[in-house]
Amino acid sequence: MAKAADPLALYNAKRDFAKTAEPAGTLAPGHGNRFIVQKHDATRLHWDFRLEVDGVLKSWAVTRGPSLDPEQKRLAVRTEDHPLSYADFEGIIPASEYGGGTVMLWDSGTWAPIAGKSAKDLEKGHLHFILDGTRMKGEWLLIRLKPRGKERGENWLLRKIDDAEAGGTDTLVETGLTSVATGRTMVEIAEGAKPHTSPRRRPGPPSSKSGTRQRGGPGLRRGDVKFQDLQLATLVDSVPTGSGWLHEVKYDGYRALVALSGGKAQVFTRSGLDWTDTFPGIADAASALDVDSALIDGEIVAFKDGRPDFSTLKDAISNAGEMTLFAFDLLSLDGEDLTGLPNIQRKERLRPLIAGDPRIQFAEHILGSGETLFETMCREGYEGVVSKRADAPYRGRRTTDWLKIKCTKRQEFVIVGWLPSEKGRGFRSLLLGLNGPDGLIYAGKVGTGFDQARIEELSAKLARIERKTPTVKAPRAAVRGARWVTPKLVAEVAYAETTPDGVLRHSSFIGLREDKPAADVTAETPAPVAAPEIHVKVSSRDRLVFPESDVTKGDLADYYAKVAPVMLPWAANRPISLVRCPQGRGKACFFQKHDAGSFGDHVKQVPIREKDGGSEDYLYLDDADGLVACVQMGTIEFHGWGSSVATLEQPDRMVFDLDPDEGLDFGHVKKAAADLKEHLAEIGLTSFAMLSGGKGVHVVVPLKPQAEWPAVKDFADRFSRALAGAEPERFTATMSKAKRKGRIFIDWLRNQRGSTAVLPYVARARAGAPVAVPVSWAELRDVENAHIWSVRDGDALIERANSRALAGWGFADQVLPDL
Repeated sequence: MAKAADPLALYNAKRDFAKTAEPAGTLAPGHGNRFIVQKHDATRLHWDFRLEVDGVLKSWAVTRGPSLDPEQKRLAVRTEDHPLSYADFEGIIPASEYGGGTVMLWDSGTWAPIAGKSAKDLEKGHLHFILDGTRMKGEWLLIRLKPRGKERGENWLLRKIDDAEAGGTDTLVETGLTSVATGRTMVEIAEGAKPHTSPRRRPGPPSSKSGTRQRGGPGLRRGDVKFQDLQLATLVDSVPTGSGWLHEVKYDGYRALVALSGGKAQVFTRSGLDWTDTFPGIADAASALDVDSALIDGEIVAFKDGRPDFSTLKDAISNAGEMTLFAFDLLSLDGEDLTGLPNIQRKERLRPLIAGDPRIQFAEHILGSGETLFETMCREGYEGVVSKRADAPYRGRRTTDWLKIKCTKRQEFVIVGWLPSEKGRGFRSLLLGLNGPDGLIYAGKVGTGFDQARIEELSAKLARIERKTPTVKAPRAAVRGARWVTPKLVAEVAYAETTPDGVLRHSSFIGLREDKPAADVTAETPAPVAAPEIHVKVSSRDRLVFPESDVTKGDLADYYAKVAPVMLPWAANRPISLVRCPQGRGKACFFQKHDAGSFGDHVKQVPIREKDGGSEDYLYLDDADGLVACVQMGTIEFHGWGSSVATLEQPDRMVFDLDPDEGLDFGHVKKAAADLKEHLAEIGLTSFAMLSGGKGVHVVVPLKPQAEWPAVKDFADRFSRALAGAEPERFTATMSKAKRKGRIFIDWLRNQRGSTAVLPYVARARAGAPVAVPVSWAELRDVENAHIWSVRDGDALIERANSRALAGWGFADQVLPDL
């Protein structure tokens, strides 16, 4: 695009500022690095992507919106430069004017070219840059296409680079439904609604799988927030296998428990020391989280060359440098104790709380495939991985439910003395020990890993605790000329191996550990990995449950044990009804929702008030053993309430079950589901698709558990009847078979107290042993039917659950709008 003397001349020529509310194009100073995206419903819906360069906003119209999928190259048509003041514009352009339609401020933040590049690369037809916005983050690429034929404009491609911020194909456009400035939907902007002073949903996508939590409870006062003993990992010699484990990066930093209450935060070390003043930036970022109170477990790190580095963290602490908390567990939230929940469910409750501030990041994980992650981390120079039982509760002690696997051998040692430098200043090596059953044991020395500044710092610390006599017995030749200290300091040391008598070889100093008492430092010996057990015995494993598919009771139990990590976030801790078929799916089957205790200890009961004023014990479960115990009793299907046992009267989801008449093919159902998604999006609700395992599709709408059952039922009823009234030839909201002829029944009745819907990853009591499976909206377009996966596909379903396509599936921080 040729440069004009006035870069905004074309912008001004296209607009009549007496008619449009858009700002006039005048050059003005800016910050030099702002970017914005405006969702623009003009002749065709598109997203206007704008970068601040040379005092103007360089602009492209992205026809399908930005995609987090690195495989997606989105067409971006270059448009005229816009003034910097346009970065704050949101409203309506009159239909008679250029670009007439509704404009939403969809994203905003800062941008920077990657190292070694600059904005001048745009003139060469490409730009590699980094975004830090509310929605768009990480590395991106703009590439100009060669002109074809008589094209007058410039066509570019916008593509996400494959990094930690990459994700699903349409995650951004499907979840980013409200303005980052005003919290309004496109419809509200078009109707002139006022900005939301208290946005009813957090703007931005669920990198944030949004969670379910009850607000407005009593919470915890600051004085009530207490340190809790932390769960610790056991060192093992290999990564555990199987889908029952989730695997995280082992971060090289300081373990921390962050206590939040009343808009304030405290940061505790793993031993319970209050180090809030040591990590003021972390405390500031945590205090801004949208919670009344919480206890968050994590690791504080600093980065060197893109990786956590303990020495860099020590420098950051000393010099007020940049630090990041990777949050990986949630012990309590708004007064609710979460330690009894499965690990995977605690993480999903944590995920939506972490948004916006780069000083606090959610610690991502994968299910299964831990060996691959371990190999990658070791190759990239990380410390290792931590593997956790996905269904285990939080226990404030060292257990084998959490395992750590290290790429290199490293651990803490007590400093017991030093060998003076032959040059007369400092030391040439530190003498190390470990606590044994009868006191300190000599463990060797470390003489590398120090720079001069570190030697001087340590020498000063050692001089203050020097003593005349040793606290360990050591070979005389090894410690000749040694100076001894009171064993108070703890050093982290990497090493290649130990001799048969436990002395280090090829050791290197990493840093001092000021968060761990010397008395707690003992030898860490990797233990062999024990496979996680299912404690429920399954009898009659060879009994055929699905005769036409040769699927036995044992096969079904194994399937549920395998997929438990991905199923439990949806099935655990909510009242359930079971479809029991003790003699197989072809024989008599029945629903069961109450239990007098015949299912055993692994299946729980919760008393629920009935309409007559009494109460009944309903079934629920909280781990893989509970799932298998139900299979042992002849269960095939699990159907859940729309609320959890913690918030029984406030649903955390709505489900619209699209049930087609016999004469309709699956294409009609897919189109209906996509239309429901769009109608929900118009009123600001993000929704997700699930294949029912039968013939229909469930449209799932997650909710914060705030509105009570009558309000949710009323909303679902009115929304469904409005759709049926608008398109009576396609839809009916009435259960009557006679009125369903040739139509799709929008079953909204699942959204009333006591009703249930089939849960994700549940097997169906149908021919072929099909499974209810979450799918992305992009995937749904190419799916042939609602039962393409079966209980034979457990490994594939685990892999899918970890895929970018399903990142964030089923989570959105939103409440019911007015309808």
